[in-house]
Amino acid sequence: MRRRRKLAYWLFVRIPLWFVALSFAFVLLYKVVPVYYTPLMLVRFCQGEKEFHRQWKPLSEISPEMVKAVIASEDNRFATHHGFDWIEVRKMLGDHKTKGKKLRGCSTISQQTAKNVFTFGSPTWARKGLEAWFTVLIEWIWGKQRIMEVYLNIAETGHGMYGVQAAAKEYFGVPAASLTRRQAASIAIILPSPLRYNPKGTTPFISRRRNAIVSRIPNIAYPDWVK
Repeated sequence: MRRRRKLAYWLFVRIPLWFVALSFAFVLLYKVVPVYYTPLMLVRFCQGEKEFHRQWKPLSEISPEMVKAVIASEDNRFATHHGFDWIEVRKMLGDHKTKGKKLRGCSTISQQTAKNVFTFGSPTWARKGLEAWFTVLIEWIWGKQRIMEVYLNIAETGHGMYGVQAAAKEYFGVPAASLTRRQAASIAIILPSPLRYNPKGTTPFISRRRNAIVSRIPNIAYPDWVK
């Protein structure tokens, strides 16, 4: 009986307390320290990727057009939600129920950042639970501006490339601070599948998505800190 009580104490008290404490510690650390390495980089390394191209840039050195482009492409309600876009989730479930459409992802930029920084991205419920937990923490502790800064620096943007600075240099020969609206939209297009698409591509899909993002940008509400 005593051993069972001790085991239960560890399972339901000590381990959860350590997890919460470590979670807060890492989130607080990354609020001020650049995120140079992510679990995805380790996964890619194990898959044979040996070189990584990335250069951390503060948000002040990234074109506001890049911020607008990813919000227009990935998360239209980034400025107003608290980590989870329940409006989009309800719309997706409604379309599935009434129109038979396939269930699709409704991850916000906050969720994608939490997934990339704190999980290995495995398609499991455990990972989704971790992602949700860290999404709440970074929304509360980091705030929108820091979330966007981290996202734009750690998002995979091609083979061995992470962050928009590497993408801007590779695809357009300019620093992230100089990206135009169309260039930023081109990079935003590939973020869901960075190993599949090229921002400079001229396929009908790339052209159609680029034009859609460019036309949507003026019609979205952005946080006050977006110039």
